[in-house]
Amino acid sequence: MYILVVFLPLIGAITAGLFGRYIGKQGSIFITTGSVGISALLSFIIFYEIVLSHSVCTVKLFPWMESNNLLIFWGFLFDSLTATMLIVVTFISTLVHLYSSGYMSEDPHIPRFMSYLSLFTFFMLMLVTADNYVQLFLGWEGVGLASYLLINFWYTRIQANKAAMKALIVNKIGDFGLSLGIALIFLSFQTFDFSVIFNLVPLILNEKFIFLGISVDKITFISLLLFVGAVGKSAQIGLHTWLPDAMEGPTPVSALIHAATMVTAGVFVVLRSSPILEYSNFSLFVIALIGCLTAFMAATIGVVQNDLKKVIAYSTCSQLGYMIFACGLSNYTISLFHLMNHAFFKALLFLSAGSVIHAMADEQDMRKMGGLLKVIPVTYIMIVVGSLALMGFPFLTGFYSKDILLELAYGTYHFTGLFAYWLGILSAFFTSFYSIRLIFLTFLKTSNSSIQIVNHAHESSWYMVIPLIVLGFGSIFVGFLGKDLFLGLGVDVWNSALFQFVNHMSYFEAEFLPFYIKLIPFVFSMGGVLLALLIYNIYENRLISLFNYKKLYYIYSFFIRKWYFDVIYNHYIVKSILFFGYNISFKMIDRGLIELFGPLGIVRILNYIILRVSKLQSGLIYHYAFTIIIGVTFFILLFILPVYIKTGLLLVFVYTYIYLNLIKSFI
Repeated sequence: MYILVVFLPLIGAITAGLFGRYIGKQGSIFITTGSVGISALLSFIIFYEIVLSHSVCTVKLFPWMESNNLLIFWGFLFDSLTATMLIVVTFISTLVHLYSSGYMSEDPHIPRFMSYLSLFTFFMLMLVTADNYVQLFLGWEGVGLASYLLINFWYTRIQANKAAMKALIVNKIGDFGLSLGIALIFLSFQTFDFSVIFNLVPLILNEKFIFLGISVDKITFISLLLFVGAVGKSAQIGLHTWLPDAMEGPTPVSALIHAATMVTAGVFVVLRSSPILEYSNFSLFVIALIGCLTAFMAATIGVVQNDLKKVIAYSTCSQLGYMIFACGLSNYTISLFHLMNHAFFKALLFLSAGSVIHAMADEQDMRKMGGLLKVIPVTYIMIVVGSLALMGFPFLTGFYSKDILLELAYGTYHFTGLFAYWLGILSAFFTSFYSIRLIFLTFLKTSNSSIQIVNHAHESSWYMVIPLIVLGFGSIFVGFLGKDLFLGLGVDVWNSALFQFVNHMSYFEAEFLPFYIKLIPFVFSMGGVLLALLIYNIYENRLISLFNYKKLYYIYSFFIRKWYFDVIYNHYIVKSILFFGYNISFKMIDRGLIELFGPLGIVRILNYIILRVSKLQSGLIYHYAFTIIIGVTFFILLFILPVYIKTGLLLVFVYTYIYLNLIKSFI
């Protein structure tokens, strides 16, 4: 069972990918969806055995790599963290597979698409079940590859090509940091196994090594390198630019990448590495700072986006910031709880957005929508439920994780926690604003679409509606059902899966915070709702006149240009690299030095020499005799005779030359 839950999606991917033309569309859909669905059922059984029955399981298959003291097994670790991630990944993936069978029904390449989805799921399962860092890195790189294939699925679109390339290249920066961290772990511990590494961490505390001439703490450096990988994969500030562009892929891809799989991989690595991170206060400070800045930055950008899917994409980036800064404050359980809750309502939002786009003939600009409430009422209800859960509306799924996360940040009572708390509060305000803005522009305002599109708009098929309804129930009830299992001082399901020092008493502090502190997130969220309704329902006609105020215009420009990250990268980094690549690397080195002294240059020089030497073959004996005498004289001068007779040899050479010329004149 434990092996099947990982490898069933791989079997489905191989079958649909290699034999799709023989089994057809329906066969590919049935095999891939069925294999992932069985994995989801097995995940619930594993969750019962591991989490509820407190029975951790490890599986060692056979050696993978063996060299001197390096020994890596194909091994799988099933603890509370893995069991929770298994449910999130397999359940959401099953619903996305089912949704894709309706959304992509008219695409001629649906077997290839379903194969990519199952391959994506397999690599994510490989990542979350690995019992060593090398196997984890295999799954890490695998989801990167699968994301490239899925984003670039419609490969005839230039924007899809560019988005896939951008996602791959930006993630390689994070992958490089993670690979360096894993290499340093092996140098420090002589193993990659989690069970050995996490127990040996206290033994190398305060150990230092020299890096670029600077003495750095080994644990801190390992923690920061691992976090660099998380920054790339989980789209934290600085390496977040790939995430909104990934919307160029089909909508089910966006739901799978942004809800349950790829972007949560970075958070998972931070959670899995908690026994290392807890020993480095500086790393935790950096993680918390980057997380809260990401939450705020992405929320402000999402406020001004007009593309339906990009609003939800920046929302994903913002929520990932919440998860990361919770890890930076050593609240790993609440980070995992928010990850699980977020997977449900964010998958619901993305799939509902796909239903809107499907109804609107592939239109994604919210300004060209409106009036869809009566046309697609089920989708409207699902988006409202997902948006309210995202806002943290009381008693929906997001409320049980988002509010307690902010309360725990306040309960730390130090600068990092309070800074993260207030940025999180502001992010919640902007989140509510753009959620209501999305609902109002898409469904409630007067339609800006053409009459032909509105007349042909209709609710999606049952293949697409059923996953929305299931995710809608999850967005309402999962938080309530899981809060007592995941949160609180008495929770004992995590054991050693998530490590936290006993002196972190933020749970206790959060329990007894004043009521008005607990009410602040709700007040700010409702403030965002009221502001959105005020602007887009009452003062919508005055929006343009607001930009006559220069300060407001500059703020809007700053947000709509995404904090100028793309501009800075393109102008100062990409252009410099392209200039170096063309003018230095290509023209001077490739076309210059390598062509001159490389194989082609050597051939040209030899041809030139041979051509010149061949002209010496005159066919006359005295020419050959003269050449022989020159050669012999040269070697005698260099190797045999001492220096003091070299002058005599030169005279002999001159006399011989005169003698040969006399012979030539007589002949």
